[in-house]
Amino acid sequence: MAIKGSNDNVWHAFHGPNMGYIEEQYELFLDDPDAVDESLRQMFEEHGAPDWMQSGGVEPSSGHQASTTDLKKLTAAMKLVDAVRRHGHLEADIFPVGKQDDRSTPLVDPKTYDLTESDLKQIDANILVSDPPNHVKNAWDLIKHLKSRYSGKVSYEFNHIPDDDEREWLYNKVETGAFDVSLSEDEQKDLLKRLADVEGFEQFLGKTFVGQKRFSIEGLDMMVPMLERMVKHGNQDSVEHILMGMAHRGRLNVLAHILGKPYELIFSEFAHSPDKELVPSEGSTGINYGWTGDVKYHFGGNREIGEDDQTTKISLAHNPSHLEFVNPVVEGYTRAVQDNRDVAGYAEPDFNKAFTVQIHGDAAIIGEGVVAETLNMSQLDGYETGGSIHIIANNLVGFTTNHSDGRSTKYASDLAKGFEMPIIHVNADDPVASLSAVEIAYQYRKKFQKDVIIDLVGYRRYGHNEMDEPRGTQPVLYKEIDEHKTTYELYAEGLSEAGVISKDDAKEFKDNVMSKLRETYNNMEEIEDVEHTIPDLPEEVVNGLDQIETAVDEEVLKKLNEDMLKRPEGFNGFKKLEKILQRREKAFNEDEKIDWALGEALAYASILKDGTPIRMTGQDSERGTFAHRHAVLTDIETRKKYSPFHGLEDVNTAFSIYNSPLSEAGVLGFEYGYSVESDDTLVLWEAQFGDFANAAQVIFDQFIASGRAKWGQIASLVMLLPHGYEGQGPEHSSARLERFLELSAENNWTVANVTSSAQFFHLLRRQAAIVGTEAARPLVVMTPKSLLRNQRVAVEHKELSEGKFKHILEQKGTGEDAEAVKRLVIGSGKVMVDLEEAMEKRDNTDEIHFARLEQIYPFPDKELKEMLKTYKNVGDIVWVQEEPKNMGSWDFVKERIQDIKKVKQKLHYVGRPYRSSPGVGDPNVSKAEQSRIINEALKLD
Repeated sequence: MAIKGSNDNVWHAFHGPNMGYIEEQYELFLDDPDAVDESLRQMFEEHGAPDWMQSGGVEPSSGHQASTTDLKKLTAAMKLVDAVRRHGHLEADIFPVGKQDDRSTPLVDPKTYDLTESDLKQIDANILVSDPPNHVKNAWDLIKHLKSRYSGKVSYEFNHIPDDDEREWLYNKVETGAFDVSLSEDEQKDLLKRLADVEGFEQFLGKTFVGQKRFSIEGLDMMVPMLERMVKHGNQDSVEHILMGMAHRGRLNVLAHILGKPYELIFSEFAHSPDKELVPSEGSTGINYGWTGDVKYHFGGNREIGEDDQTTKISLAHNPSHLEFVNPVVEGYTRAVQDNRDVAGYAEPDFNKAFTVQIHGDAAIIGEGVVAETLNMSQLDGYETGGSIHIIANNLVGFTTNHSDGRSTKYASDLAKGFEMPIIHVNADDPVASLSAVEIAYQYRKKFQKDVIIDLVGYRRYGHNEMDEPRGTQPVLYKEIDEHKTTYELYAEGLSEAGVISKDDAKEFKDNVMSKLRETYNNMEEIEDVEHTIPDLPEEVVNGLDQIETAVDEEVLKKLNEDMLKRPEGFNGFKKLEKILQRREKAFNEDEKIDWALGEALAYASILKDGTPIRMTGQDSERGTFAHRHAVLTDIETRKKYSPFHGLEDVNTAFSIYNSPLSEAGVLGFEYGYSVESDDTLVLWEAQFGDFANAAQVIFDQFIASGRAKWGQIASLVMLLPHGYEGQGPEHSSARLERFLELSAENNWTVANVTSSAQFFHLLRRQAAIVGTEAARPLVVMTPKSLLRNQRVAVEHKELSEGKFKHILEQKGTGEDAEAVKRLVIGSGKVMVDLEEAMEKRDNTDEIHFARLEQIYPFPDKELKEMLKTYKNVGDIVWVQEEPKNMGSWDFVKERIQDIKKVKQKLHYVGRPYRSSPGVGDPNVSKAEQSRIINEALKLD
């Protein structure tokens, strides 16, 4: 059916004398809008002049004019048709349990529009829609038909979508039933057997491992067949990879039946079973993916299906208990799979290569802000993945919280309306309706490459977990659930009544499942003595990275610098900026130096030259928060963009840089996922200010810092966090270095605070060198702000072509007479540059030596030991920092220095005192504090 919505469709309903009447009324409307009937006024205001008046191509037929009453009935009928499409979901039978007492609304009642059944039967359906179904003759038939489509076991919301083509397509597919699933008898039996597998698995776990958490899928059993249908379609469409994210509810069932995880492996993960300690049968993969592991309902998995010439990989992401934070991570996985990075310029995504399935909890999708952050990225160039299919595993309750206490919206899915995504509500107790919901969702994603939401409305048969008692907080709901038949039972009854199966068949299907599970369990090996130990770290993790060479031939660097200064023919750059950038042409002259910005640019260019793709995102990262990078230039006349990294000669690997949305958790999670999945790419995320990184603390804690230890998940993500005390207040001073050091253990990442362009150059190149190896690990860098333009961080070009990264930099001009040094000052970052400047203004400095700790973790204890051997007369070791005493590096380094120093040597702290806020608001106070720190550090006894 063609649907009213565009101007053409509205006026198509009027014929003959009605057209003349409409013309007359429109002329009146132009003179005085209040002179026409309200219903017509609304139509004129919304749609303008009738299309035939605009084109001048149609004359109204002669004959008597239609009465105002006839026109009112017609416009009222049109409103009713529109109302059913918009609001039919309010009457839909989508709740298996917990139904509202009255699932009716006056919005779709003909009486609301002053219409009777007789009125509607007098209106030809063809006036309201074109090509109605054969059984639809008049408006009354049409309303009944539309209610069957919009108010049944499946219902829809998509009138919030502004695109006419999308709405027309959705209207048509819904109202014609184009994607309604029709199953043969054999397919119905197969579906019932699958539901037996799903239900039987949960019931077996519940009886065998009594009282253990499993976060049962029961009440949402159809989720498994729905996922299977998506996978089947993906394989038929030659999709290479389907990537899934979900929380705990139903995870074990999805692992077993979608990912193909062996039953015996899942059983073995239930420690302390009633009668035996279990190990999986020979040939199964290991239980823990990392060395510390995780609980069984956090693990993901991989599986490959299909024939040799057409296979599809299915991946379920590992996920912590922090609900929904896996969303951006999985989107990052998907984009990494889609991107072709073997091209110059930006990586080129193929959205047909992979797609994402996100499974949300009904309380979490509306409650966790990271969901909105992720949905917002869905149509952005740097983050879009061609549309994700979202399933809300709707339990009707969050832990013990009713939805009336958990959200301000009617539906858990309402957040998606703001991002113009179609929403499909479906009753989880109706298997065929659930599969039909998948069908239209999949086809919509395929056609429009946009996200779509399936609100799978079911229930939770037990509490939040199987040890929780829900009947004290939701007594009425759980009384109904206790009396409610399972999806398997309801579907079996329906098939039995239809003569597809007998009641004995239904019992046999279920018995077969339980027998299979019992046999699997009984055949598992029993271990007498179980060793509960944590395995050793992999050798590649334990070893350092000192062996990596990062120098680049001077001629290569010169050529890269020349290439970055070239512009496409006809490119009109911003003259002031171009003048600054062109100064780099002289950077390799004898008396010139490489500043921070150029050192960074040469690092990226040389990494690309080596064949490693680069992806970088962050708020304002194209230019750089502090206007130093200028990795993307804009033509001042055409507004076209150009990146100097795209003009490198003989480079055929992608450099992709994007300004991110104003998000930390979502964007960082995305980049972490991208880094994990693309083991050939150097991925960087830059915070606008390091202070804002704590908005992504869950991603740091649960994924980046611990992902390898828990799940064996390897990432080489670089995080650039501007840090330094320059009097800009408590939110523009500290990247919270202490938090990263607190999380540092087991060589899980590198934490650095470098003070020269050469150090940054070598650090980035070292990180690129470990991409895709077992030695890979994330890198956290406290990057400069004011130092970006400080010539003290600039270096001679030979430091790039001859040097390598140094864990500790010893200050030139101090410590030249090792015997004379009595005081060793150690610090990290900008404060050490401030000390260098202050030192040059002082006399008699032979007794003091400065050491810059450039890599804080892993702590360079060997280098520091060697230094103390060299300066054997040192009596005082001073740790200096800008941060308060309870922040920064002090708590991390003090014990390590204590372990290294001699007994008679004293360790002192110089810095800000203990503070609850990282910095002061008054810049003058900040300057005075900084001056005090410098003076105390230089004080000689």
